[in-house]
Amino acid sequence: MQLPREEYIEQAHFFRVLAERGQQQRATQDVLLALKDEVLATTKLPMAIDFMVSELKLQGVFSSAMARLQHYFTPFQTYLIQEAEQERGRFDFNLALEILRKEAEYRSGTPTEPGVFLYQFEAICRNRLGYDPGLVAISGDPIFDEDWRAWVLSLRSRLGVIDVADLIYVRSAYYWEQQKRRGLSAEPTQPVLFGSSEGKIAMSNRHKDPLFLFSALERQLGYPTVPRPAVENPSAVTLVQVSRKLDRLERRIKMLEDEQRGGIDLSKFYVKGSQDLVGPTDPDESS
Repeated sequence: MQLPREEYIEQAHFFRVLAERGQQQRATQDVLLALKDEVLATTKLPMAIDFMVSELKLQGVFSSAMARLQHYFTPFQTYLIQEAEQERGRFDFNLALEILRKEAEYRSGTPTEPGVFLYQFEAICRNRLGYDPGLVAISGDPIFDEDWRAWVLSLRSRLGVIDVADLIYVRSAYYWEQQKRRGLSAEPTQPVLFGSSEGKIAMSNRHKDPLFLFSALERQLGYPTVPRPAVENPSAVTLVQVSRKLDRLERRIKMLEDEQRGGIDLSKFYVKGSQDLVGPTDPDESS
């Protein structure tokens, strides 16, 4: 069942603030408790946050709470948080929240089945998440009817064998318009899932990188753009590394100079009032 518009507006606020305050090194539990008071009390989100806080205290994660609140959170939302909470995973938690924020904003407007599917599918592709569990999660979204669910689940065995653009094109209204012009078939033999515009864009992007297809659909049809991971400034990282290496070299050169002048004075490395040596203050110096 689709949620009311006000729920998606509050969800978008929830995911945005959770990401912002998480970057401020604040405890997730404290952020959730504060957000409970911020969101509209007339929505179901405060009750959901209450349950998430309880699961966070018990399990150390809150994706388990989302999985049990299937009437409120979609399987795709739960799947993204589960992937982000994995200790050995490479999927950034803040990026997952940003993806969910944008999706909630899109749903608060006039979402369509193609728009929701393409956004969720692109999020899985760009972040190299598992296709099989990802497509199962997408198929469970309440916006999709049985025809959509069957088609999404069928992609699990067809991706990599058939081009994504072809899969969209043959299930579009544009494909059947082309068939009718050629006199091959007057009526669709399978449910039409995509409109004429999606089909035309898919046909023009056949045998190309799927990301070009997603980008064209976003430009032409106004579908939401999937957030990209933040790119670190390599020059800043390199500058810090060089600075640390120079500092280590200066210390070692000084020790060599002291040794040549008559030996190293070890007394400065002793703890005051003790005969124990003090270890290096720089963790990199011990290597």
